[in-house]
Amino acid sequence: MFGSLRVLVVDDHPVFRAALCAMLDATDGMEVAGEAADGLTAVTDAGRLEPDVVLMDLNLPDLDGIEATRRIVSASPHTGVLMLTMFENEAAVFAAMRAGARGYLLKGARNEQIIRAVRVIGDGEAIFSPAIATRVLSLLGTATPRDESFPRLTLREQEILRLVARGMGNASIAEELVLSQKTVRNHVSHIFRKLRVTDRSQAIAKAKEAGIARSE
Repeated sequence: MFGSLRVLVVDDHPVFRAALCAMLDATDGMEVAGEAADGLTAVTDAGRLEPDVVLMDLNLPDLDGIEATRRIVSASPHTGVLMLTMFENEAAVFAAMRAGARGYLLKGARNEQIIRAVRVIGDGEAIFSPAIATRVLSLLGTATPRDESFPRLTLREQEILRLVARGMGNASIAEELVLSQKTVRNHVSHIFRKLRVTDRSQAIAKAKEAGIARSE
């Protein structure tokens, strides 16, 4: 990514919001594009400022963080939203994911964890705090399939491989997963390298052999 990663900080607590802004502005490669104290302002500012990442609280006045996330991602699918909240229940996590958030951290996270998460989201990836990720994977039943198929592939790469095996091109995959086409191309290249294949047909064949995709 060229230039600084531009972040919109959304939180209704002024002291906490100011601390986040100061931390981000003091971090190399990041800058605060703006800040908002409520969901409606967040949606408006996201459209006006076009940040790379929105650092979003869940409990906001006027419009909650879930609906604000949904509107922001709907208007700008390539804007990454990272939820930073006190709520760690499964309902809140899944609601955020359905709304299009790419990450979910608790407010007790260390500064370096928040900075790392912002960078990951800005790169088009997804990230969750370890405790939440463990609970989500357990509920989804996805931890075991990963070990039984291609352990060298990340969960995102396995997800993309499944879509490749369904015959989807990079543009369709990018739209499906709310990623940039460049990010999808990079993932596909990594998948080819890890599977030691040279094209999509060979990758599809290996996916079907391993049971990661059903044969048509």
